[in-house]
Amino acid sequence: MARARLDHLAVTAPTLAEGVEYVRAVLGVSPRPGGRHPRMGTHNCLLRLGAAVYLEVIAVDPEAGPPDLPRWFRLDRAGPQPPRLAAWVARTSDLRAAARAWPGCGRIEPMERGALRWEITLPEGGDLPFDGLAPLLIQWRTEPHPATLLPDDGCTLVALEGFHPRPEPLLRLLGELGCQDALTVAQSPTGQPPRLVAHIRTPTGLHALGSPGVSLG
Repeated sequence: MARARLDHLAVTAPTLAEGVEYVRAVLGVSPRPGGRHPRMGTHNCLLRLGAAVYLEVIAVDPEAGPPDLPRWFRLDRAGPQPPRLAAWVARTSDLRAAARAWPGCGRIEPMERGALRWEITLPEGGDLPFDGLAPLLIQWRTEPHPATLLPDDGCTLVALEGFHPRPEPLLRLLGELGCQDALTVAQSPTGQPPRLVAHIRTPTGLHALGSPGVSLG
């Protein structure tokens, strides 16, 4: 099975404008307009974080009709949810082999946004495996990688950290997928929920984008 690599980070928000403002407030840089996902009823904005890594702000598209599938990244979850770093996505050149190695990743679905085409794993009900600490899996069907199409705003992902009350099963899974180097995993403090933290170097210095919806420095 081909080794999976970190592809992009997903920040979810009640509206796209709120998500963009959250990222701007933490990093000092605003994500650029992306596009719409017709099958999922969502839209996004994007920020380049490296040659083949980017950050996606994603929210329900108010102009889209209800999708036939549960929206990804728990965007159908009821109740107010502040903007937060919710999940990450790992790319592979053999998505079906990766899915066989991880039966719990969900079903493989084709997606598109503008001229981009890809396949992605969708967990049951639009859930987030390991509360967002295990990746969704993606295989791009078009070239070049979307990050290369974005302007360079001087931002680079330095490290991605995860904190979980039961880190051992997550570490085993990351090892099976071959992406254990993408995420540093540690035991979450007693009573604290799982969370992701992305350390991002920007033109104004190193900043931490964290979940749920808070800046960590």
